[in-house]
Amino acid sequence: MDVFGSFALVLAFICAVYAFGGGIAAIITRHPLLIKSTRQAGMATCCLIFLATFSLEYLFFSDNFSIAYVVSHSNRDLSTFYKIAALWAGQEGSLLFWSFLLAIYVFSVLLTYRNKNGELMPYVGVVMAGVQIFFLTLNNFVASPFKVLASPGPDGVMQYVARADGNGLTPLLQYPEMVIHPPNLYSGYTGFTIPFAFALGALLARYPGEKWIHLTRKWTMIAWMFQSMGILLGAHWAYAVLGWGGYWGWDPVENASFLPWLTGTAFLHSVMMQEKRGMMKVWNVWLVFCTFLLCILGTFLTRSGVVSSVHAFARSSIGAWFVSFIVLIILVCLGAYLKNRDYLKSENQLDSIVSRESSFLFNNLILLVSCIAILSGTLFPVFSEWITGDRISVGGPFFNKVNIPIGLLLLFLTGVGPLLAWRKTSTESLKRNFGWPLAIGVAAGVIAFTFGFRHFYSWICLILCVFVASTVLLEFYRGARVIRARSGASFMASAVDLTMRNTRRYGGYIVHMGMVFVFIGLAGAAFNRDIQKDVRQGDTLQIGPYTLVLQGFETKPEKNYTAQRLLVEDVAWPCEPVSGKEIYRAFSRRTGDLVLRLRLRRERPVRQEMPGPAHRLGGGAQGRLDGGTHVDPLPDLSEGEEVLPRGGVSKRLRQNESCDDAADNTGMESHLSGR
Repeated sequence: MDVFGSFALVLAFICAVYAFGGGIAAIITRHPLLIKSTRQAGMATCCLIFLATFSLEYLFFSDNFSIAYVVSHSNRDLSTFYKIAALWAGQEGSLLFWSFLLAIYVFSVLLTYRNKNGELMPYVGVVMAGVQIFFLTLNNFVASPFKVLASPGPDGVMQYVARADGNGLTPLLQYPEMVIHPPNLYSGYTGFTIPFAFALGALLARYPGEKWIHLTRKWTMIAWMFQSMGILLGAHWAYAVLGWGGYWGWDPVENASFLPWLTGTAFLHSVMMQEKRGMMKVWNVWLVFCTFLLCILGTFLTRSGVVSSVHAFARSSIGAWFVSFIVLIILVCLGAYLKNRDYLKSENQLDSIVSRESSFLFNNLILLVSCIAILSGTLFPVFSEWITGDRISVGGPFFNKVNIPIGLLLLFLTGVGPLLAWRKTSTESLKRNFGWPLAIGVAAGVIAFTFGFRHFYSWICLILCVFVASTVLLEFYRGARVIRARSGASFMASAVDLTMRNTRRYGGYIVHMGMVFVFIGLAGAAFNRDIQKDVRQGDTLQIGPYTLVLQGFETKPEKNYTAQRLLVEDVAWPCEPVSGKEIYRAFSRRTGDLVLRLRLRRERPVRQEMPGPAHRLGGGAQGRLDGGTHVDPLPDLSEGEEVLPRGGVSKRLRQNESCDDAADNTGMESHLSGR
C-alpha cells in the first residue's frame, strides 16, 4: 500500500503539471478540447491525492510499522479515533492532509463551474494547479509520508525492516478536539486558495463586471467559517489541555492563524462596497492576495521552526521552499496588478463620512492595523536575530497593549456600521437607530460601575457589548414585528422568517452577536485571580471565597495509558473536584501542566505529557507537585458546567510531576502555585 500511495502522488504531480501547462496553452489557443482536457487533468489530480491520503490512513489502521511515519505517530494500542488524527500529527502527513483538503476545494470548483464562466475558469484552473504543484512537490520530493524503514544487511545492501510497535501519538494530541481542530483550521487555510485563484484569474483575464466578486465572496465565507471554528477550537484545546489558565497566549503559531482571519474578515466587509458602489476594487484584490500569502506564511512559521511555539513542528529545511513560494506569489501578484491596474478603477467616490461606506473603510483600516501589529510582533524575534544576532521576544503585554484599544474600536463599529445608510446617513436616522441602544449601553455601564466594576477596559467593553447587542436585537425586533403584523405568527417564527428572507444581512447580525459573546469572555479575563503557595497533602489553599484542600492521588490503568487523578476538595462548596491526567506508556518523557476543573456534577480527565517514566501514584510513590490555582470569574456554560455561587467560579490547578517509582506514598508534598 505504501508503493500504491507513492505512485498515486507521483501521478498526481504529473497531472497537476499538465493541468498547469495545458491550461496556459488553452488560454492562448482557446481550443475547447484543450480546455476540457486540462479541467479533467485537474480533477484527476484531486482523485489521485484522495487515493494517496486513504492509502496512508490504511497503513495506520493496519498497523504497518515498516513505514517511518506510521512508526513515529501510532502504536497498536492507539484507538481508532486517534489513528485518524495521526494523519496530520507530523510534518509529512499534515502536508499530505493539506493537499487532500485543497483537492476537495479544487475538485468542487472544477465540478461546479465545468460549464460556466468559460472565459474565467481556465485562468482559475491554472492558478489552482500551480498551488497544487507546489504542495505535491513537497509531498513527493521533500517530505514524503511513505518512506519505509531500512537498515544495512550483512552485505551492506539496505533491507526493509518492520518494527513490532510504534512510538505512539503525542499525548498532547490525544484529546477529542484535536481530531476536529486541525481539519477546521487547515480547511480555512486551504479554502482561501479559491478566492485567491478567482481574484488572480479575473485580474489576468480582465474579466468584466463584478461576477467574480460574487463567486469569490461565497468561497471566502466557507474558508472564513472553517478558520473561525479552527481558531475557537484551538483556543479551547489550549484552555483545557495546555493548562496555562487561558485560551490565547499570543503564541507565534496562534498569531499566524489569526492573521488571515483578520484580512479575510476585512475582505468580507469591503467586498460589499464593490458590489453596491463599484468602489475599493484595488483594495479588495490585494486583500485576497494578502490573505492567501498570510496562509502560506502561517504554514511556513509552523513548519520551518524559525519561531518557538508549542504548536510548531521541529526545525527543518522545508522553510526555504515556503519562502521561495511566497516570493513567487508576491512577484506574480505584483506583475498581474501592474499590467492590469487600469482594470481596477473605482466607479464612485465616498460621499459622506457618516455612511455605511465609511464604516466599512474604517473597519478595514482597523483590521489591517491589527494585522500589521500582530505580524510585526510575531516576526520581531526573527528579524532581531538576523540583524543583531540576539533573539528578542515580544510577549503578551505588547500584543495586549496594542490590540485591546483596536478591539474595542472594532467592537463599536460592529454595532454602528450595519445601521448606517449607504451614501449618507441623516440625523433622524441616527437618532432612530442608535438612541435606545446607546442609552441601554450607558445604563449598563452605570450599573456595573455602581456594583464595583472598576477595570477600565473591561468596563468599556461591557458598555460596548450591551450597545452592540441592543442594536442587533432591535433590528430583529423591528423586522419581526412587521412580519408578525402581516402573518400573525409568533415573534420567534417571525424572526426566523426574517432571517431566511435576508440571510446575508441578518446572518451577519448573528455573527456580530457571536463576537459580542467573544468580547464578554475577553473582558472577564481582567478579573482572574492567581496565587502561589506550598502545601502538603491535607493542607489548604485559599483563593477568593474558595478553600481548596489537597486530598490525595489515585491511578487507574487503561489500555493505552495510566490515568492519574489528583483529588482536591472545595471546603466552602460541597463537591468532589477531580483532576485527571493520562500517562502514556509509549512515551518515556512527560512534560506539561495538569488542569483542574472544579465541577458540581461531572469531571473530565485531561491528557498531558509529563517528564519521567510512567509511574504509579497509588501504592507507593512520592514526589513533588508544581501546580497553580487559577480563578476564572466566568462560568464555563459551553461544557454544561454548573454555575457555582458567587459568580460561577471555575478553578485550575496546574501540575508538573517528578516522582520516583520505588518511593513510598507517605509524606507526599505538593507545591500549588497559581497564576
